[in-house]
Amino acid sequence: MPERLTEMLMDTWTPLIILWITLLPSIYMAPMNQSQILPSGSSTELKRLTEEQRVLNRSKRGWVWNQMFVLEEFSGPEPILVGRLHTDLDPGSSKIKYILSGDGAGTIFVINDKTGDIHAMKRLDREEKAEYTLTAQAVDRDTNKPLEPPSEFIIKVQDINDNAPEFVDGPYHATVPEMSVVGTFVTKVTATDADDPVYGNSAKLVYSILEGQPYFSIEPHTAIIKTALPNMDREAKEEYFVVIQAKDMGGHMGGLSGTTTVTITLTDVNDNPPKFAQSLYHFSVMEDVALGEPIGRVKANDLDIGENAKSSYDIIEGDGMDVFEVTTDAQTQDGIIRVRKPLDFETKKSYTLKVEAANVHIDPRFLSGGPFKDTATVKIVVEDADEPPVFSSPTYLLEVHENAAINSVIGQVTAHDPDVSSSPIRFSIDRHTDLERQFNINAEDGKITLATPLDRETSMWHNITIVATETRNHSQVSRVPVAIKVLDVNDNAPEFASEHEAFLCENGKPGQIIQIVSAIDKDDPKNGHYFLYSLLPEMVNNPNFTIKKNEDNTLSILAKHSGFSRQKQEVYLLPIIISDSGNPPMSSTSTLTIRVCGCSSDGIVQSCNAEAYVLPIGLSMGALIAILACIILLLVIVVLFVTLRRHKNEPLIIKDDEDVRENIIRYDDEGGGEEDTEAFDIATLQNPDGINGFLPRKDIKPDLQFMPRQGLAPVPNGVDVDEFINVRLHEADNDPTAPPYDSIQIYGYEGRGSVAGSLSSLESSASDSDQNFDYLSDWGPRFKRLGELYSVGESDKET
Repeated sequence: MPERLTEMLMDTWTPLIILWITLLPSIYMAPMNQSQILPSGSSTELKRLTEEQRVLNRSKRGWVWNQMFVLEEFSGPEPILVGRLHTDLDPGSSKIKYILSGDGAGTIFVINDKTGDIHAMKRLDREEKAEYTLTAQAVDRDTNKPLEPPSEFIIKVQDINDNAPEFVDGPYHATVPEMSVVGTFVTKVTATDADDPVYGNSAKLVYSILEGQPYFSIEPHTAIIKTALPNMDREAKEEYFVVIQAKDMGGHMGGLSGTTTVTITLTDVNDNPPKFAQSLYHFSVMEDVALGEPIGRVKANDLDIGENAKSSYDIIEGDGMDVFEVTTDAQTQDGIIRVRKPLDFETKKSYTLKVEAANVHIDPRFLSGGPFKDTATVKIVVEDADEPPVFSSPTYLLEVHENAAINSVIGQVTAHDPDVSSSPIRFSIDRHTDLERQFNINAEDGKITLATPLDRETSMWHNITIVATETRNHSQVSRVPVAIKVLDVNDNAPEFASEHEAFLCENGKPGQIIQIVSAIDKDDPKNGHYFLYSLLPEMVNNPNFTIKKNEDNTLSILAKHSGFSRQKQEVYLLPIIISDSGNPPMSSTSTLTIRVCGCSSDGIVQSCNAEAYVLPIGLSMGALIAILACIILLLVIVVLFVTLRRHKNEPLIIKDDEDVRENIIRYDDEGGGEEDTEAFDIATLQNPDGINGFLPRKDIKPDLQFMPRQGLAPVPNGVDVDEFINVRLHEADNDPTAPPYDSIQIYGYEGRGSVAGSLSSLESSASDSDQNFDYLSDWGPRFKRLGELYSVGESDKET
């Protein structure tokens, strides 16, 4: 019964509350005047309100303006009444006409021009347009004259909850470090609602999680997502799918809602130490492995990723800490074990190492969980390999005197096979290092002997290479350098350092030093050189010169007297004996040439030749040579000039007896045939083909073979051409060896392509009287006349 009473009271008061909400803004927000905008409602209530307004407000104009309201999305069968316009000038007659203009006037909003009622004709959407500004005016219906100035008013579209919240930026992706504490910020989402956020709760949103609990939580009003569980482990689960809901009407029942998804990924932190996959590793390696070569890999796995999974390896214990090393592979994070020092199976056959793997980047927050490192044991077994021989020393230095005897032993090298089998060794010399074959070696014991004599002064050092080879395996070879130093013996006599020539001034004084000479010795004594100088025994009492040894191992030559003269003696020879201090001592005799010269008063040498006395004063030898050279040059120029003049005076025409050519080079007489349009050399008529040989006739086969005739004599210069041709023609007619044509070069043109061949009488084998030309009659009428001419007698031909 109480519940039923409550429902009845709600049904009674709900329309009154809605009416009060609609009228309250109009009463308190708009200025009150004599005229009113009358919303729909009770006429009694409107009359009462009008009376109160008249008492409380002073009158300014005849309109009362306020805001009108209309619900959006209204879809009733008839237009909805928005409000009513009324002016106090309206006495109730029909003379006043209401006019409405502005946004949507006449289309959306229609006014009854008599009553002033405004109706909404269409369904309105606040999200499209929230308010409309219109202008109202009262005019005389008959004259259309305005009774009052026009005034504006606003019709607001009241919101209803017709839009659900939307997540414009969704779906979302966020990250949060693993092992985070509860309440760690993850991300923030935002939803929007197109409804009016001012009016009602249509746009009041409340957020909640539909999926993703109990790992995450969201603030209902701020939409901030936080962690809800502590110590979420990425290695257990890395990605979470969370569904967020936004509901309007403050989250109450009947509100609209929208959802979005948030993909949350846990980022890695270094919360896991490295761990070896096995605690013991076994590796084997040959003893001859190269230094730096990898022999094995160890792996410490880390559940973390990226920088947090990087580890460094180190050998912390073991008997091979100085023999092996471990490095980290940057790509695979493996520990690579390499050889640092040579291995020897015969010395040590196995090693045991303790390898440690530790994280490079450590997070102090997780140190309490234990050390971020792990260890493993590595056992390495060295296997035997066939090794090359090993010399007792990496290098050898031998010394031998240069006068050592041939085949004498100068040193010895030794080597052994380090393998257990211990193969015998054979020694040899690499002849590329001993091209002159100065040394030999005993293949069995390695003793080096001298093969050729040595000379320290030629080569002080000899560098050879000794090769040791196993007899059982010739591929196992070792080499060692041997340096041989040749020691000095006193086998070279001293001599002057250079060819000295001393100069003595004629005006020199007794005791004057003429020259200081030095000596050299190719030998190299340990205590240095010490030379002894002396004159030949027969020249000890030399009247002109004497010698004096200096402290610096040099020798001074001194003059015993003055008054030397070039005219008396120009050159003096002084033999000097030079001895060293070796054992046994070596000596040699060198001769010093002393030349007497003319000097100035300051002792400067000017001339050392005796001919200088006969030269004019002030004219030196160089000047005389220059004068002589100039004279010779002038003579050469004169000879050339005369020769050129003589050549210019000679005529350009060659004498007849010297001319071996034909005089006439070009002529205009016909004689070369119709096709010969170029002038030709007369010499071509001499027929070079017929000079040294016999050319038979081509028209008949000769019955007799003739001896080759002698070559024709050259034609003298200046002979008349006609006479020359006639002579040659007569010779050809009477010469049985002459060819049947004039010239190969000339008459080769005439008759080319003709069946008659050549008609020339040159080189005919017989004279005209002896030849039978009857065959010409058989060649046709064109050759009939020619046959008659050749058939006449000798007398007729001459006539």
